[in-house]
Amino acid sequence: MANQYTCYLYIYIKVGEEMEKYFDASYIWNSIPVLLPFLKVTFLVAGSSIVLGTIFGLLLAAAKLSSIKLLRRLANLYTTIMRCTPSIVLLFLVYYGVPALAENFGINLHSIETAIFVVVTFTLQFAAIMSEVIRSAYLAIDKGQFEAAVSVGLTPFQTYRRIIFPQALVIALPNFGNGMIALLQEGALAYTIGLIDIVGKANLIIASNINAHALEIYIALAIVYWVLSIIIEKFFAMLEKFFGKGKKTLETT
Repeated sequence: MANQYTCYLYIYIKVGEEMEKYFDASYIWNSIPVLLPFLKVTFLVAGSSIVLGTIFGLLLAAAKLSSIKLLRRLANLYTTIMRCTPSIVLLFLVYYGVPALAENFGINLHSIETAIFVVVTFTLQFAAIMSEVIRSAYLAIDKGQFEAAVSVGLTPFQTYRRIIFPQALVIALPNFGNGMIALLQEGALAYTIGLIDIVGKANLIIASNINAHALEIYIALAIVYWVLSIIIEKFFAMLEKFFGKGKKTLETT
């Protein structure tokens, strides 16, 4: 019985190896339509992380710019920790560590959807990035503009909304776009904890083919990510150009 099992295993491996020898470009184009429907999971996770991470990053940036020393130190410490922690390590810490920690308090988190843990992970990471983007954009604006606006009768809120924020937005746009692209790429690690997004689907296809034509399927996956990254880059370039025109007009007047 053992010999028969060994024989079947050998045949299984040899068939996979023989299939792997032949590169078939048709697998690339046939795989893309199968992968694309799973982009909605990727977009949902990335979009949620971007929105929540931006809000949290704004709070962190406010803490870093605060006059309270303790808040500044805590915000800077958080950013340093997030920068020094690899994405996949943080993902495992959240996915395995948080439920284990919650069990000590009698809370069961094992039934929560995997996507929630992924969103939490990349929200924490994206917030650290955005805190630096927002902080540097704010510091790049001449402080005299705030004082001048207040001196002519604008309230601090009006000054931030009409003068400070529009200029900071233009400065922050390139880094915000780069952060989005980085998050989209880092989000590919979510398949390691069982999330079936576009990368997870690609791995399922490869597994169903006995690991044959993996190269073609990964090329198809790479093409999708290339197109998405180029679209995001071009979109933010257009935004920067659009808002930059308004800034130049304001400066000339």
